[in-house]
Amino acid sequence: MDNDEPLEPETKDEPETEPAPQNSDETLYCEAEASRAVGKEKAARESSETDLEIKDMEKFSTTGQRELYLEACKLMGVVPVSYFLRNMEESYVNLNHHGLGPNGTKAIAIALVSNMSVVTLELADNSLMEEGLLSLVEMLQENYYLQEMNISDNDLGLKGARIISEFLQRNTSSLWKLQLSGNNFRDESAELLCQALSANYQIKTLDLSHNQFSDKGGEYVGQMLALNIGLQSLDLSWNHFYIRGAVALCNGLQANMTLQKLDLSMNGFGNEGATALGEVLRLNNSLGYLDISSNDISNDGVSKISKGLEVNESLKVLKLFLNPMSMDGAVLLILSIKRNPKSKMEEIDISNVLVSEQFLKILDGVCAIHPQLDVIYKSVQGFSAKKALLQWTNPMKLIQSYADQHGITVVDFFRSLNPKGMMTMPVGDFRKAMIQQDKVPVNLYQVRELIKKLDDKRGGVNFSFLKTAKP
Repeated sequence: MDNDEPLEPETKDEPETEPAPQNSDETLYCEAEASRAVGKEKAARESSETDLEIKDMEKFSTTGQRELYLEACKLMGVVPVSYFLRNMEESYVNLNHHGLGPNGTKAIAIALVSNMSVVTLELADNSLMEEGLLSLVEMLQENYYLQEMNISDNDLGLKGARIISEFLQRNTSSLWKLQLSGNNFRDESAELLCQALSANYQIKTLDLSHNQFSDKGGEYVGQMLALNIGLQSLDLSWNHFYIRGAVALCNGLQANMTLQKLDLSMNGFGNEGATALGEVLRLNNSLGYLDISSNDISNDGVSKISKGLEVNESLKVLKLFLNPMSMDGAVLLILSIKRNPKSKMEEIDISNVLVSEQFLKILDGVCAIHPQLDVIYKSVQGFSAKKALLQWTNPMKLIQSYADQHGITVVDFFRSLNPKGMMTMPVGDFRKAMIQQDKVPVNLYQVRELIKKLDDKRGGVNFSFLKTAKP
């Protein structure tokens, strides 16, 4: 992995070495090292390490990376990917849907062994197969710069799950985000992955959505969550968890102290699973985001969840979209927040539920206690066009008008909302400040529009781009 080696005298003898591997124990880097030396010989003859300037060294380092990849492609008999050649010195490389296959993936892996630039690697839908996955895992044992990898939609199956599990058990790479969506993992794969994750503390964000986990898989996930001390975000949406799997998973969640974000949408928890989730919310104080959209949860299940919300002190976002609940269930939810003075809830998504003006009055009372709260619903029965027009008045125009009248900028107005005077704020804090301020009267709908406009995609709002905006 020494990019400056071609300047040493010994390189003149290296071309006599066959580029093909000489024994089964050679690493990916060694497979291409001999071939790489052929391309370097000319540079070794033309210059020496002592008189090479820094700029030239940097240039050669970059060229060396490209040469290594091109030689690896020759070795594997594949056509080089032009996008990778152009972007291999960038931090983000997106090779999704490139049809790499196992050999093309291996060539990429060989080039990445000594790469110090790429932090995020996207390899979804590339037919990696077992050989390609093995080459990636081997590369990750040497590369300590790569932190995020997406190998979704590669139909890795049980063999792939076994390779990944063995990799996870080592706890040796710098990888902290791993996307494994849509890989046809079934319960046997869940068992292997969960055994490895039980002792893994490196992976912080894991995507296992769109797989084939059933209730047995839910049991394995529950056992893993009770032991894991590393995961902070887990996506299990679009699997096949029903009552038994849901209950087992929730039992593990009760003991978990690190998971902050959990996506369980598009499963089949039902009211029994909702009951178990209500108990989780009563006991768990780490979970901040929970998505249980489309889980066949009716008002009965919502009532159990509401009981947990009455005492929960950590949950900020709850998504219940596409569940067969009515406005009665929605009322139970917001009243549970009202009864909990320590609630941190910022967003409840029930966007398929039709509510009444009576519901809005109740919500106003709740928001008076918890001004950070936003409830997203479908619409209001019998809502007049006049009221709708009032709600959708452009809030930015109102703020601009106030700023003009008082001889300040829009940025000054927003910064005044932040006690620290900074250009960024968490969404919940911003919503609370906007509702409580009395300079520019706005409602929840207008605040929601402001958040969309200022969203920094990381759970906050950012005012800095308004600096260049003209009045």
